[in-house]
Amino acid sequence: MSSPPTRHWLALALLAMTQFVLVVDTAIVIIAAPSMESGVGFTPESLPWVTNAYALAFGGLLLLGGRAGDILGRRRMFIVGLALFAVGSLAGALAGSPLWLIVARVVQGVGAATVSPAALALVMTLFTGQKERNKALGIWGAVAAAGAATGYVLGGLLTEWFGWQAVFWVNLPIVAVVVLLAPRLLPEAKDASQRTFDLAGAVTVTGGVSLTVYALFNAQTAGWATAQTLGLFAAAVVLLGAFVAIEARSSHPLISLRIFRIASLRNGNGLTLLTQGAIMPMFFLLTLYVQLVLGFTPLQAGLAQMPAALCFTLLGTHAGNLVSRIGYRIPAAAGSVIAAAGLLWLAQVGVGGNYFADVLAPLTITSIGATLSVVALMIAATAEAPADSAGLASGLVNVTQQLGGAIGLAALSSVAAAATGRSTGRGSDSLTSLTDGVGAALTVGAGLAVATGLLSAVLLRKARRAATEPADPAAAPVESEGAVAGR
Repeated sequence: MSSPPTRHWLALALLAMTQFVLVVDTAIVIIAAPSMESGVGFTPESLPWVTNAYALAFGGLLLLGGRAGDILGRRRMFIVGLALFAVGSLAGALAGSPLWLIVARVVQGVGAATVSPAALALVMTLFTGQKERNKALGIWGAVAAAGAATGYVLGGLLTEWFGWQAVFWVNLPIVAVVVLLAPRLLPEAKDASQRTFDLAGAVTVTGGVSLTVYALFNAQTAGWATAQTLGLFAAAVVLLGAFVAIEARSSHPLISLRIFRIASLRNGNGLTLLTQGAIMPMFFLLTLYVQLVLGFTPLQAGLAQMPAALCFTLLGTHAGNLVSRIGYRIPAAAGSVIAAAGLLWLAQVGVGGNYFADVLAPLTITSIGATLSVVALMIAATAEAPADSAGLASGLVNVTQQLGGAIGLAALSSVAAAATGRSTGRGSDSLTSLTDGVGAALTVGAGLAVATGLLSAVLLRKARRAATEPADPAAAPVESEGAVAGR
């Protein structure tokens, strides 16, 4: 089998850069948020919605965005989504009130939910050979993961040097370049068997996922056992149950339930949920520790995350190649255990800690393990999907990544808050209490990573053999308007 042409790798670079920007946009605003509080007029209670509004729209609409790309054309929806993202970024930069900024973030999230699954589906369309696809997905997964860490670095740089508006302005030239290059580098492909949307399915799954994400965010202030939180979760369960019933009877479902017969896709998504929940909260907790305990400025706090970004970026391709050689199981299991060891070491930080002595090494170890695990599980969740469901498979893995990070952050933040409260009750000072909370949350994260490793060793044991077999011989053909535009 001949190697993919150079144009394909240029297309991958374009798509990966786009995904990087979308992921960065979650983290970059966290660093800028304190400046927004004073600059726009947020209250401490409303400020988290600068981040939550983006995540809510992004996570809630991903499945619909993925299917829209399958039906209407992946390149077309990729460009439409980028345009929406740019409009939201412009509105955010010009925002003069809290409501305006929150609405701008929602528009950004809608655009991201349209772009992200279309971009990943295009990667799967461009790279059809197993080895090349795994390498491409390795690069994709690593770049996406690096975005979470790099967002803190960029957020600190831009906010400190140019003001909080810069975190929105920076998106516009990047989007302009991508939109200009997309028609030249990207193919147009869609599912020839699907011509209509499943409106009832779209409404129920979007409502169910959005309510789940909202309930997770809201529980941190309202409480986990309150009637409001339990009611939101119950409503989400009802909507998601209705969605499954609708999909089972629909002639043109938003999600064909038969896709879950693919063991690697099913297990890869479930394990992705766990590993994201274990790893992603580390960046938020570490930011709290270095700023509030070690006294770092926003810029220094951002630079403190650089080792993680470097690990994800430099090791991603190698992780994809490793999966091609030995399968999903060992990289996913070993990576999770390595990440757990790093998290447990990082959990030992103290008030009198030092970044180079107490943070740098465990952060690097965690990032190495996370790179292996994230890349292997992303490949497992997408590589065996039939061609006509590439957008759906990419939408699913993006949903599990978003939900995993949201669930993990909400849960571990609650663990940290409870541990901080107990420490304060014992008479500890505020910095000691905060450090105790961060350590407790990271310890729980380490436990989740261990569980992910053990489950990966069991559930992914047959994935390598399966990867050589067709995932779905009955898959419908993909309609393509040229392998690569202009080739």
